[in-house]
Amino acid sequence: MKKLMFVFIFAFAFAAFSQNKILPKNIQIKTAVLAAPEMYRDGATVLGYNEEGKLTTLREGTNKMVCLADDPNREGISVACYGAELEPFMARGRALAAEGKSNEEKREIRKNEIDTGTLKMPEEPSILYILAGEEKDYNTETGELLNGKIRYVVYKPYMTGESTGLPTKPQAPGMPWLMDAGTHRSHIMITPAN
Repeated sequence: MKKLMFVFIFAFAFAAFSQNKILPKNIQIKTAVLAAPEMYRDGATVLGYNEEGKLTTLREGTNKMVCLADDPNREGISVACYGAELEPFMARGRALAAEGKSNEEKREIRKNEIDTGTLKMPEEPSILYILAGEEKDYNTETGELLNGKIRYVVYKPYMTGESTGLPTKPQAPGMPWLMDAGTHRSHIMITPAN
């Protein structure tokens, strides 16, 4: 009986803790848009988490920027913003993850869909802004993040080192380089030196 009571108390405490990890809508929005350039923040669409922990649209936007709130089930703080043209690619990745697909499976499925034209990618390069930090530097009451680090990712399928003139491995702090060169998910990585 004691074991059953312990299991019940533990389950109740875990459920309460999980629900408390979901921040209020206004705080999720305030933090999510920190990754975007200031000129896009007020009009960005923001995706975040409802009380049940499901990803949902917290705010409809008026421009073509989409921001993603911090995932409460992952360690640290990480928010991202990107052009709306990347949303089909990003949404498909989230859907495949929800289906339990591995990273390798997700890559293969999205590659096939891009190659057959069923998954549209931007014709022009499209940027992803990522702001990350530690939980100890995050104020859950104000949505402010101290000591956050930003990085930039520019997507365009099938870029190569030769076509861009970029190295395909990191060369120096802050120097752009091309990751996944020659693939459907090729992207330019720019991580400012800290």
